[in-house]
Amino acid sequence: MSLKLAEEVPTQVPVDDFQALEEKVYRTIELYKTAREARQAAERDTQRLRTQVEEQEEELDTLRREMVKLRKEREEIRARVEKMLGQIESLEEKAAS
Repeated sequence: MSLKLAEEVPTQVPVDDFQALEEKVYRTIELYKTAREARQAAERDTQRLRTQVEEQEEELDTLRREMVKLRKEREEIRARVEKMLGQIESLEEKAAS
């Protein structure tokens, strides 16, 4: 019985079937290359964007610290101006009396 099956199995694959298979393999290879290039491009873009985000976060931290510093300076100047205005008012009151 197994001898009969061996005789029925063709010993050669038709040329058209082999060419079709070969074309599919080459298309698969090209698709793989394209996908790999796209992944590499996406990884480069991701790294570039991460670097930009880190730089912007550092700049934001710097700007926040500067803003806090400027607000403190503004409050100090306001207090000094109010103190001077108070002294001027007391001088005017003394001069008026």
